[in-house]
Amino acid sequence: MSKGSPKKVVVVNGGPRKGWNTATLLDRAAEGAWDAGAEVERVELYDLDFKGCRSCFTCKTRGGKSYGRCALRDDLNPVLERIEAADALLIGSPIYFGSVTGETRSFLERLLFPFFTYTNPPESLLSRRISVGVIYTMNVEERQAEDMGYWNHLARTEGALERAFGSVERLASFDTLQFEDYTKVVADRFDPVHKRQRHDDVFPADCQKARELGERLVRAH
Repeated sequence: MSKGSPKKVVVVNGGPRKGWNTATLLDRAAEGAWDAGAEVERVELYDLDFKGCRSCFTCKTRGGKSYGRCALRDDLNPVLERIEAADALLIGSPIYFGSVTGETRSFLERLLFPFFTYTNPPESLLSRRISVGVIYTMNVEERQAEDMGYWNHLARTEGALERAFGSVERLASFDTLQFEDYTKVVADRFDPVHKRQRHDDVFPADCQKARELGERLVRAH
């Protein structure tokens, strides 16, 4: 990258609902990155045709032309190349059954596995550091997330991102609004008045935190 050229940020939405909680927070984070002078590319995983790692080990083959790179050729491959050339990466996903969406998991397999070596000690083949932010949305409260062990699971993935890229910052939005009209769905366990009130009172603050996260990732690089 030439001196004075804008930083490049790739924003990856691992949620299926465009314009909803995860997408909105990523929008605000992208705005923060723009404010910091970055070029921002948005990727919608649910619009791409790809699969997770196929365990072909081509990325580990000694002397192979795809050593350290995913050899699969599909819609995700050019995205992985652009991420490797970026200065910052933002990944957003709703939490399903205590983890990221299936598309996000498949993306992370393809993103991370080629960079990790089977040397002793293990190393990252990435020659430069990339600032990473992860954004989660979930319908449980913060204490419930802790009680159910969400962070023990998610921290493993964050640790892998940190080992590959250098730094990771987390933002979580709890007890989110799931539907515009709760009367149209069978969801009696939720209080729609509480959900709407929290969305109106708390979610804007989460949006501001996302905006600040996007700006920090750019300025920190």
